[in-house]
Amino acid sequence: MAIVAEHLDKRFGTERVVDDVSFDVKEGEFVALLGPSGGGKSTVLRIIAGLEAPDVGRVLIFDRDATNEKVQDRAVGFVFQHYALFKHMTVRQNIGFGLEVRGEKRAAVARAVDELLELVQLRGLGDRFPSQLSGGQRQRVALARALAPRPAVILLDEPFGALDAKVRVELRSWLKQLQRERGITCIFVTHDQEEAMDLADRVVILHRGKVEQIGTPDEVYDQPKTPFVASFVGSSNVLSGAVAKDGAELALSAKRTDGSDPPPGELDGADIRAFVRHHEIEILKNGDVPSDANALVMTATVVRLSRIGWVAKVDLTLADGQSMIAELPKEKAASMQIAEGDRVRVALRSPHLFVDDYAI
Repeated sequence: MAIVAEHLDKRFGTERVVDDVSFDVKEGEFVALLGPSGGGKSTVLRIIAGLEAPDVGRVLIFDRDATNEKVQDRAVGFVFQHYALFKHMTVRQNIGFGLEVRGEKRAAVARAVDELLELVQLRGLGDRFPSQLSGGQRQRVALARALAPRPAVILLDEPFGALDAKVRVELRSWLKQLQRERGITCIFVTHDQEEAMDLADRVVILHRGKVEQIGTPDEVYDQPKTPFVASFVGSSNVLSGAVAKDGAELALSAKRTDGSDPPPGELDGADIRAFVRHHEIEILKNGDVPSDANALVMTATVVRLSRIGWVAKVDLTLADGQSMIAELPKEKAASMQIAEGDRVRVALRSPHLFVDDYAI
């Protein structure tokens, strides 16, 4: 393992911002720390970098206990959200700064800087100052500066947060290609789930300082282990209900969050929450049969219909007054002639159901 975080805890005053966080990162792996603002992601990253000290727990870097090591001794590069470039230095000087501090010979620094300028696609811009570059170019300089000392691990804290959407997408693609070509080990902090799902080999989802789930992008999207993950990753409707008291299928398929079976009848009458992706709702008209025979079918009224690009968004109200949103290709909606005020049936495919402390 390149990085192992073991039972990290951190408080600022009385607030516990990191609560027993553990995960590992394989060499050459790209891991994203994903979660809402204030979830503890950046603090965990700063602990790994040595910019913060944990109150409890330890950090291993390539099997070496680095918990009490200085920042400069950890062989870790750090890229901040707002570049943190030296304004009075040229691009070339910014990139070579870390090498010069280490006492590298001038010729070796020049060769390394030339190689990195080529690598981050900034050849010919070495003599410019940061103020003469675009936001995307500045972030490439920041990454080149982090790469210059050839660290074992690169840590990135919301590196694209200050960039517009188009530049973010372009830099994401470029960063992933660079990471794969060089076999760089990366830990990437973001609150943007699209960024995490696009870039990461695995995702660590943090909420209120705790790890909610660790898995591949597909695993955390398709198999959420907690209500928070089900609601945070992807767009979901949240519906409320109760387990039938007559031993219905819901109760029979219930599992504890650790995967064990609850005692028979224990869930009868328990409150339940169903998380259903917008695109997993099938709208049925005129005797249509659901494509999934196991789908849960109920009646609803179309409240609003809007079209955004290729997607038709349908706002629905169920018979009990609960609201939900369905998304389908606009051509499909047009062919069905869905209109506001229509009474329709909806089939819920692959809902993620949670009963109190149990997951189904």
